[in-house]
Amino acid sequence: MTPVTYIVLGSLALATLFGAAFSWRRHSLLKLIIKTASTALLAVWAFMVGGPLPVVAGLALSSLGDFFLEADEDDRFLLPGMGAFFAAHVAYIALFWTLPQADQSWLILAALSGLILSGVLFIRWLAPWLPPKMRWPVFLYGGVILMMGAAALRLDSAFLPIMIGALMFIASDVILSTELFKHPDGAPKRPLPSIALWFLYFGGQALIAWGASPITD
Repeated sequence: MTPVTYIVLGSLALATLFGAAFSWRRHSLLKLIIKTASTALLAVWAFMVGGPLPVVAGLALSSLGDFFLEADEDDRFLLPGMGAFFAAHVAYIALFWTLPQADQSWLILAALSGLILSGVLFIRWLAPWLPPKMRWPVFLYGGVILMMGAAALRLDSAFLPIMIGALMFIASDVILSTELFKHPDGAPKRPLPSIALWFLYFGGQALIAWGASPITD
């Protein structure tokens, strides 16, 4: 096997291990390493196969966000983590706008309207549980991830993996924000939401990387 194959298999193996055995457990150095390495290796893979720079940057920034979110148990690095993911979404938006777009149709307009309406309603529903200092960061983050999803939905059907990946990414953030802000403080993570969150998140990232890389040509 080539080094590229080893890298992508290593990323998938670490991601599977994290989701199946670590995603709901308390913070630890081992958990931090496995989580961060899985997305970092995905960024390395995208770079080695000639993936667009925004995809490599988006994956690398997401790996940095993973590091911040797992760095401690007190959520002191929650804002830096959100900032890293915010920048990752900006990178993805920049890429999606350069890719071929689908012809406008009622189906695309309906999908875009449904995505934006659902996002606004979810953020409105979540708002009462947000700490005051987190309200504007969450609102801004919600806006950028909806822009990322909308940009993906406008793509030509040849980029279906990217569309699916973007929606999976959004779904993972819905679970994450619900667990972070609506779940009681200090309560242990719940296994099923944690597992679903991780595989939606990593799977979405992998589909975006795969869909944007020359290997799909």
